[in-house]
Amino acid sequence: MDNERSKKRKTLLSFFKHKENSSTSTVNEVNLQSYTSNTEEEQPVLNFPRVEIDLNNLERDPAIQIPIWQHPINQQDEIRRSYIIMGPYQPKLDEYPRTKFGLQTQYRRFQYSWFEKFPWLEYSSSKDLIFCFPCFLFQKKSPINPSFTIDEFNNWKRVNDGVKYPLLIHVGGPTSSHSNSVKCVEDLMKVSGHIDNILNAQSLDEVQKNRLRLKTTIESIRWLSLQACAFRGHDESSSSKNRGNFIEMIKLMGRLNVNIGDIVLEKAPRNATYTSPTIQKEILHIFANKVRKKIREEIGDAKFCILVDEAKDISNKEQMSIILRFVDCLGILLERFFDIVNVPNTTASTLKKSISDVLSRHNLNVTNMRGQGYDGASNMSGAWNGLQALFLRECPYAYYIHCFAHRLQLALVGASTKEISVWLFFSKLSTIINLIGCSSKWHSELHSAQTIEIDRMITSGERDTGKGMNQIGNLHRSGSTRWSSHFESICSLIDMFGATISVLESIVEEESSSSLRGEACGCLITLRSFEFVFTLYMMQKIMEITNLLCQALQNKSLDIINVMDLVSTTKALLFNFREEGFDHLLEYVQMVCTQHDIEIPDLNASYKSATRRSCQQKDSLTIQQHYHFNIFNSVIDFQQEELNSRFSDEAVELLKLSSALNPKDNFKSFKGEDICKLAEKYYPGDFSEQEMHYLRSQLHFYCHYRKIIFSNETCENYSTE
Repeated sequence: MDNERSKKRKTLLSFFKHKENSSTSTVNEVNLQSYTSNTEEEQPVLNFPRVEIDLNNLERDPAIQIPIWQHPINQQDEIRRSYIIMGPYQPKLDEYPRTKFGLQTQYRRFQYSWFEKFPWLEYSSSKDLIFCFPCFLFQKKSPINPSFTIDEFNNWKRVNDGVKYPLLIHVGGPTSSHSNSVKCVEDLMKVSGHIDNILNAQSLDEVQKNRLRLKTTIESIRWLSLQACAFRGHDESSSSKNRGNFIEMIKLMGRLNVNIGDIVLEKAPRNATYTSPTIQKEILHIFANKVRKKIREEIGDAKFCILVDEAKDISNKEQMSIILRFVDCLGILLERFFDIVNVPNTTASTLKKSISDVLSRHNLNVTNMRGQGYDGASNMSGAWNGLQALFLRECPYAYYIHCFAHRLQLALVGASTKEISVWLFFSKLSTIINLIGCSSKWHSELHSAQTIEIDRMITSGERDTGKGMNQIGNLHRSGSTRWSSHFESICSLIDMFGATISVLESIVEEESSSSLRGEACGCLITLRSFEFVFTLYMMQKIMEITNLLCQALQNKSLDIINVMDLVSTTKALLFNFREEGFDHLLEYVQMVCTQHDIEIPDLNASYKSATRRSCQQKDSLTIQQHYHFNIFNSVIDFQQEELNSRFSDEAVELLKLSSALNPKDNFKSFKGEDICKLAEKYYPGDFSEQEMHYLRSQLHFYCHYRKIIFSNETCENYSTE
């Protein structure tokens, strides 16, 4: 066996004698080797998978879009239909690029009016070239007439060159390649003439049933999407008692209308139920495109602002929402949710490209952007490489405005993290509330203890009685993204302080789990400490001041002048509380500690820090001074420092000048000089010198006219609210 294995395997070449130094023998050897290798090994069959193409995100710029013939053959018609529905790419720019012609200094540029004369034209804003839309759709790999598809054209001087008019030459006669492409576009969109519809012709009765079945699906999807209801159910089988909102809605419409009930769901043909998830998504995409088209018509050629935010969905994908803010043709300020885009990452360049793609897809020019609204993250608000900086390079008038309510949120969070005692306080507060709220038994005991506490306080006269007063409440958990919830959490603990102590004592005595008893004992020690009670009432007073500003900043009718007044008022109240509030606060905290048998330390004794060695202690600092200067003054100083840094920038001046256009209270804040300054300083490119002259004259006339009109007694009670 070993000898047989060691023998050389015979092949076709072993029956032939090789000739040395022969070129022909070398060729034959190679051919025979390739032959034997092909016969010995079976060649694999290549399967080309279907390439998924997002028809909603096709490239619109004709200079960089992929030719149709390069797409898979079975998807070309779908792509053509999508392009036809979107129409030719005809962006309207404020100023098209100029091109120099001839030896003389003559500049020509593309004219927007050519779109009206030749509706098939497309313009590439990236390359400053024009293309033919129908010829692009039906262009072959080797076109007969490559003009306006492969051959570039930007010779604007020859556009109106009489007989040599290149656009008319391209159109040609009825048998030209351009005319054939236009005819192909018409035939492609003529659904009734397609061969599949001719071969699968149905009777009129079947057509009517299919239309009614599809209409039922459309109306169900319209209602569910309007009410923001989920479509799918956990079990959509015919044996399920609840098949999801979408199927149940169709069943309801079938019970109300016999004609619908006889043709939908199980009574419909298996190939024409129109209830599959794919059909649902297609109809939703149609609704979304119609809504976006309507919003685009509302914007028209007006300027607009963008509001952008991103978040991860349940599948851990980054989703970016885009909102457009603009003034319509009636002068009404509108905010419209425009699109939601899945982005691979949250870098500024990626977000900028995604937003630009959405805007260009709907012929919204970035140069018409006049404002940006994002959060304060570095990738959005960065002064050099942030998203707002990238857009400012393309449009210097797209000023970035950070939400004032979010600024206050960041200011409060920043102040709380700078002071260690405050951070520890909120950590302990969250632990206490979570411990009691995690069990329904302890929750019920809290209500019972609170009822007893309220009855005792009413009997002793510490509480008043009346409608809506002395309600049984709950301990509110604080949220990390909503700072006002921290104030609600503090107030709820103050209102149920005695009841909370009673519940923690019950847990320590009755709970069987040693870990829960230990946790409750730690919370009880914390709750009975003088430092915790002092910080609790101190933060309640401070946040009572800042919470008013937080609520006011979320009011839709608030203008920038009132915002800055509220910020100044908040700073003043914090300063007054810092200068005059410590003694009253300390006295009140001592009274609360006495009521609940909490030990009060000797405030005149020397303060000993638990984080330092004995040799590093400062004997000159008393406990009262520690609470006054190290905690009370320090927390308020941090609050004021954050408010000063968050509410002082160039955007504040821009908003103050813009408030002169606020129509509230008969244009009470109207100032002609502010409007002129706004136009000259922030939007110089939108106004020429002559237009600025007209603007000053009109404002001067209006100010004089306004004084005469509003001096009339009959106009005193008018309001624009």
